[in-house]
Amino acid sequence: MLPLAVIQPPITAVLLQRTWQRWRADQSPAMPRRTVVPREALSPFLRRAVVAAEDDRFYLHWGLDLVEIDRALAAAERGGRLRGASTITQQVAKNLFLWEGRSFVRKGAEAYLTLVLEFCLSKERILDLYLNLAEWGDGIFGAEEAARRYFSTPARALNAEQAARLAAILPAPRRWSPTGSVASRRVETILERMRYAAPGGPSGGTLRRPSPTRTDSAPAAPAGPAAPTSAMPDSLPVPMIPPDSGTR
Repeated sequence: MLPLAVIQPPITAVLLQRTWQRWRADQSPAMPRRTVVPREALSPFLRRAVVAAEDDRFYLHWGLDLVEIDRALAAAERGGRLRGASTITQQVAKNLFLWEGRSFVRKGAEAYLTLVLEFCLSKERILDLYLNLAEWGDGIFGAEEAARRYFSTPARALNAEQAARLAAILPAPRRWSPTGSVASRRVETILERMRYAAPGGPSGGTLRRPSPTRTDSAPAAPAGPAAPTSAMPDSLPVPMIPPDSGTR
């Protein structure tokens, strides 16, 4: 795992699966497009948006989010559908090394690999890996390809709304579009969560959560449904957000 601290893997298990599927379906090119870029070539808005949409306790757990797992099980016991509770680190482990499926063997391997990733890599490096290997549509892998395909811009130039729209489709990237109805419904919620304070930010590194009855408690957050670019400077890290969004 240690080489992953400095190297982006050129191929992943999911990428190989998609290549096989596309080849069998006679799609061209068979190999999905993927462009790996360094951290400085990724918009900080995208980092915040992905954490907000996919794993709002990313900086608080150690790879397996027991809080979200407990909530998912409790909801299922009350008669609801058993939703996923996968963290960003689990998705990195799955995409890099594992096959698709829901068997206990695969989930056990995923849990083990997740813990190893968390032990060997920093949170920021795990997020780098995820943004470069995530699937963002049919034949589209990585944030750079997604930004250029959907918004005709490099990933470093994504604004807050574009980043939120890309993050909104991650649960089902081959069915949803950043400009479609699902992304449009989710984008305002993601934008709101992107404005909360973060470790090492203006709050002096403390982990603060907004009041459950208010969403405007972060002192640097401007009023309005979406913060303008100038209100969310690139120097801020990924924010902490309230643990109320579902994860896969």
